[in-house]
Amino acid sequence: MPPLLALPFPAIDPVALAIGPITIKWYALAYIAGLIGGWYYARRLVMADSLWGVVRRPSVADIDDLVVWVALGVVLGGRIGYVLFYNLPLYLSDPVEIFAIRNGGMSFHGGFLGAILAFLLFARVRRLNGYNLLDIGAVVVPIGLFFGRIANFVNGELWGRVAPDFPYAVVFPSGGPLPRHPSQLYEAATEGLLLFIVMALAVRRFGFRRPGLLGGLFVLGYALARTACEFFREPDRQLGFLFGDNLGPLGGGITMGMLLCVPMALVGLAYIVLAARGWTRPRHPVEAPAVADRAVQA
Repeated sequence: MPPLLALPFPAIDPVALAIGPITIKWYALAYIAGLIGGWYYARRLVMADSLWGVVRRPSVADIDDLVVWVALGVVLGGRIGYVLFYNLPLYLSDPVEIFAIRNGGMSFHGGFLGAILAFLLFARVRRLNGYNLLDIGAVVVPIGLFFGRIANFVNGELWGRVAPDFPYAVVFPSGGPLPRHPSQLYEAATEGLLLFIVMALAVRRFGFRRPGLLGGLFVLGYALARTACEFFREPDRQLGFLFGDNLGPLGGGITMGMLLCVPMALVGLAYIVLAARGWTRPRHPVEAPAVADRAVQA
């Protein structure tokens, strides 16, 4: 019988659709929803003349091609990041497990670095401004973060710390008999919904006329939101707390998630300052796309 101050975990099958031997999980659908939502939003952004000024923007066709690059960067980077940051001894002892993605194990920070590399490589190939591509990604990424954290909750994974006195705590099937913070929903609300609103307001206020500004704002915002949520999230079992001990839901040691957010926050703050001072602007601004390119966008 669950504790008095706890909500029962909703009985949601992690498999959204099964057709014979083919199964589609909610987590996969979350990735797809994030990519499609981000792709659609990015297309709308590059079509908005008022957001760009004299800065050369990518075309709609560029955005269509960029989605494939980013998807590969997120998946490969997320997996490599998890292997390196969270469970390296296990994978060194059994390297074949590195390719067993079906067993889970993705790192946001690794996927983040993989996505950045994809953006920069694509910008180099298409001779676009890398800062502007990263800014577009910064505005749309919270969509994927929201759906991803909701999928974490559906899967009953990455649950929060024990919270016996919290009235909205949840007893997760794989989290033991004690009620825990639904930290996945906290992350969906802050890293996803809240950050999406902040970035939407920022792009409406500043546009893409200061390359790097929106990217820096997102990186700083994510680092702050993730660090706050880490106080409620149970640290990975194989790592535990890196420094100190857990002293309760709002106290304790440093987690790997917090540690990885420190350089993110510093880099984000640095790019905000550089962009605000105009140091990231091209020396020779290129006019907006030609009429022919706009016809493609229409």
